[in-house]
Amino acid sequence: MTEIRHDPVAPTRTQRLASGGAIDAHRHDDHQIVYAGRGVLAVTTHQGTWVAPATRAIWVPAGTAHAHRAYGDLELHLVGLPAGENPLGLDTPTVLAVGPLLRELIIAYTRPADLVGAPPGPRGDGGERARLRAVLLDRLRASPQQPLYLPTPTAPLLRAVHDILRADPGDDRTLAALGREVGASDRTLSRLFRRDLGMTFPQWRTQLRLHHALVLLAEGTPVTAVAHRCGWSSASAFIAVFRRAFGHTPGAHPGV
Repeated sequence: MTEIRHDPVAPTRTQRLASGGAIDAHRHDDHQIVYAGRGVLAVTTHQGTWVAPATRAIWVPAGTAHAHRAYGDLELHLVGLPAGENPLGLDTPTVLAVGPLLRELIIAYTRPADLVGAPPGPRGDGGERARLRAVLLDRLRASPQQPLYLPTPTAPLLRAVHDILRADPGDDRTLAALGREVGASDRTLSRLFRRDLGMTFPQWRTQLRLHHALVLLAEGTPVTAVAHRCGWSSASAFIAVFRRAFGHTPGAHPGV
């Protein structure tokens, strides 16, 4: 993200991106809620990547440089909020659970102006839209935060491990075996994972695999093939991990 565009006002709107489509790195002076009503959305900052299917939204704080990427045909809903209005008190990008009511509120608030009766905008307005916005913010405050975050390593040794597993999430080698390839002991790598990324190697690898699984599901890959390509020993093992992370099975995955 070397060139970062400055768009002062975070828009409130609905737009569509074809699979593989992207919005280049940019930042707003406002906060923004980013939600994929269909497809899977990846938001990347210098800190890492957040991936969200239709059951999740991503909170992007004001001033955060970020880029979007679509997996599957993406229906993107954007809600801008003034920098002084932070219903969750969050200063880092965060994935939030989106239940049925919050989903409908986001979709309604970001509809085109001719369907809502007033132009959408990050500052809000009077009447019906103001009431809709108030309920939306209230539901946001009640949204559980989700640990669907894949931090980007900065230590050269971790970046080497990252590149190996990003190229093949199904690689099931131990940390010791990976360490032999990158020239470090498993003890050194374990220490780096905890110190630099705030998680253990197994935790990080599971996040990497779940992110890749979401992408494959959005592209229409069968569940059994996703399990194999992402390194799970069986489809049932994959389904169990997926259910714990997202609250439903991959076969019932909405929006993909």
